[in-house]
Amino acid sequence: MLIKIHKSYRDVIAISDKELLGKKFEENNSQLNIKESFYKGEEVTEENLIDKIRDLALEDSTFNIVGKKSVSCALRAGIILEEGIKKIQGIPYALVLL
Repeated sequence: MLIKIHKSYRDVIAISDKELLGKKFEENNSQLNIKESFYKGEEVTEENLIDKIRDLALEDSTFNIVGKKSVSCALRAGIILEEGIKKIQGIPYALVLL
């Protein structure tokens, strides 16, 4: 999985399954565009990602999470609930504003 932290007045955290990088998915006038410029960051393990999510959730952060493994880690980290997960072409994603 990949994680990239975009620094601004509120950090924006981009998390994606590595194999989705550079792909675009569309369904019913909705779109997921996993752009390298936004999502390509540090490659991390599941446990490392869960730890990073928990640490970053303590800050005033926004999360953009795409992919089965990444969304699963966010669930395990406790920042999203099942009902907060959406799908486009079967690809799960979640947006979190803490």
